[in-house]
Amino acid sequence: MKLTTCLWFNGNAREAASFYTSIFPDSSMQNNWIAPTDTPGNKQGEEIVVNFRIFGQDFIGLNGGPQFPHSEAVSFQIPCSNQDEIDRYWNLLTADGGQESQCGWLKDKFGISWQITSPEMMKYLGGPDPEGSKRATEAMMRMRKIDLQIMKDAYFG
Repeated sequence: MKLTTCLWFNGNAREAASFYTSIFPDSSMQNNWIAPTDTPGNKQGEEIVVNFRIFGQDFIGLNGGPQFPHSEAVSFQIPCSNQDEIDRYWNLLTADGGQESQCGWLKDKFGISWQITSPEMMKYLGGPDPEGSKRATEAMMRMRKIDLQIMKDAYFG
């Protein structure tokens, strides 16, 4: 059994799914569901559901309407292996109306929240030197996009 994440959109589920599958590995568009009759949120012939996969995980894009906008209460974390990956995903997801936040968090143009991080961060945030960890944490708190070199430099003082 696998969990599938359902993301509620206001009529642009296909656009979002196409965007995500174009930038993330192990991604593909799957099948869809067209309304066979009028429903509370869709007219007959409109696309209700778009199934897609990103990073090998199944998602449903539901064209549900404006009732339930996305919030920061749910986010997706992308554990990048290096600074180039961090920069790439950050730039792609903040483009065309995305919004930068703090400490590696952002909201893309569809309102979905992401955390662009790296396992390397924990060497500095949770390292054996408490003072170094404090400095690395303080450095991270001033960041929008994560900069691993700045965190490393802060940790080692």
